Amino acid sequence: MTFYFLTVALAGQPGGGLHIIEPILLLILGAGAYVGWNIGANDTANCVGTSVGCGLISYRNAVILVGIFSILGAFLQGQYVMKTIGRGIVKTDLSYLAVIIALVCSGFFVTLATFFKIPTSTSQAIVGGVVGIGLAVNAEVDFSKFIVIAESWVICPLMVMALSFGLMHLLRLIFRRFEVISFLFQNTLGWLAIGSACYVAFSMGANNAGNAVGPIANLGILPPKLLLLMGGVSIALGAVTYGRKVADTVGKGITPLDIPGAFVAQISSAFGMHFFSLLGIPVSTSSAIVGAVVGVGLVKGMNAISKKTIATILLGWLLTPAFAAASSFLLYKLIKAFFA
Repeated sequence: MTFYFLTVALAGQPGGGLHIIEPILLLILGAGAYVGWNIGANDTANCVGTSVGCGLISYRNAVILVGIFSILGAFLQGQYVMKTIGRGIVKTDLSYLAVIIALVCSGFFVTLATFFKIPTSTSQAIVGGVVGIGLAVNAEVDFSKFIVIAESWVICPLMVMALSFGLMHLLRLIFRRFEVISFLFQNTLGWLAIGSACYVAFSMGANNAGNAVGPIANLGILPPKLLLLMGGVSIALGAVTYGRKVADTVGKGITPLDIPGAFVAQISSAFGMHFFSLLGIPVSTSSAIVGAVVGVGLVKGMNAISKKTIATILLGWLLTPAFAAASSFLLYKLIKAFFA
């Protein structure tokens, strides 16, 4: 019954009758769900990698929390980034084919990064894919908006790095001054770290669900809230089915973390993501948590940071949006040339 109403709602869309629209609907929604699944698979580590890495919570319980709170974040506050991705970068309405190519190309490179256990940026991938497809169809691309978004990819990790560095210093000072209550305080921090992981998952849903469904929103095939719910559910499925690969890189690969470090890293990254979500700017969940973990590690000194891991992550951040943009541009041109 639900599918019937969806196909009837599509009857007035470009492309003709229902016999054409039905497979296109499935392809578009499937492409959006694929991007959402990639977000959950790659970014689950950003939510709970630190808590799992320090032994605070089991991975199984962690992904349950990620699933619940990412859906809540997507449904309640995902509309801001969805508007930016949907119409803020490319001002022209995109065709069904263009939307599908942008989503699939963006998701593909995140899948590769997840397979190699690299915490990459799904936000950067989808923005790159949208810009690439916009150039391919000769659409009006708002490069000033793109520059603002790209600047946030630098500002956000630096901001949360400074925040986590300061908070970690503050906690260490408290531990030194009040050694008698440090054990009780650490136990309290453990529960706070789990709560902060839920906050990160909420912020991830709020910021990244729009990446998955933003290009679909302007097609008018589903209500925005239903699209955001679909994005949130697909993120949750990615977390449950394929989210473990990157968790070790975030939780253990950058710097060893204890419970206070896990709490500080998570609360700092969550604050950064939530702040930019409210501004409608799609930031990188990966860059936020990596910046926060580096800030915690710097309190112990530069030797506590794995420079090789950081270099690998930075390379992934640079290549993902570039490859997503280039592949979406070239694939669209090839398909159009073949059918022409």
